[in-house]
Amino acid sequence: MALDLFSLKGRVALVTGGSRGIGKMIAEGFLAQGAKVYISSRKAGICDEVAAELSVDGRECISLPQDVSTVEGARALASRFMSLEPRLDILVNNAGAAWGAPFEDFPESGWDKVVDLNLKSPFFLTQALHGALKAGASHDQPAKVINIASIDGIRLNPQETYSYHASKSGLIYLTRRMAARLIRDSINVTAIAPGAFASEMNRVARDESEAVAKLIPSRRIGRDEDMAAAAIYLASRAGDYVVGETIAVDGGVALASFGGL
Repeated sequence: MALDLFSLKGRVALVTGGSRGIGKMIAEGFLAQGAKVYISSRKAGICDEVAAELSVDGRECISLPQDVSTVEGARALASRFMSLEPRLDILVNNAGAAWGAPFEDFPESGWDKVVDLNLKSPFFLTQALHGALKAGASHDQPAKVINIASIDGIRLNPQETYSYHASKSGLIYLTRRMAARLIRDSINVTAIAPGAFASEMNRVARDESEAVAKLIPSRRIGRDEDMAAAAIYLASRAGDYVVGETIAVDGGVALASFGGL
């Protein structure tokens, strides 16, 4: 049995939304396991700074800033990446947005912004990078697409985040549909459904971690290494036989009987 089941040495990864939060956690984990990692985010300055920050101890992190909320933007990122690399081994569709408003007032802008970025962009970016993903893939070493969903796509929370709930539940099923097609090209599509991790998007977990932890069966919020480990598992040899599945990384929240965080 191979002893390097979780190694990513020699692999090339692209992480959208990789300059902060969950995307940065995943990028750091991939780099630690030996991957060459490209990170993308909408704000070029921050993306450049984080790439420089993560490029330590011989690790190679490259900034590719791009807004992927439109099909045009997704294709532009794919084109830029393919001008630099002959293949892509791991794609993490992490860029996302949220919007909350009362049912009576929920705006079309809040619907379109969230659904476009959370649901449409993962599909069209993967489509645009299909050739690069196929280029180095084989039955023995498949390429990987990891979609970042949410436990809010599995169970309800009490917040009125209509488009967020819809987009994340849709992404979980889109993961299955894409996996069924792309496995024939030796591309494994899976998803991670994070629970409470401290981030700019989840400010409650960030700013009120002790209170949030009391509502989680594991009695703590997620740590950076929890997210990194799940992504490394799916991206590495260890996850080569996992296809179309969504892994909840939430400390047991999705299984709990209470109404959510």
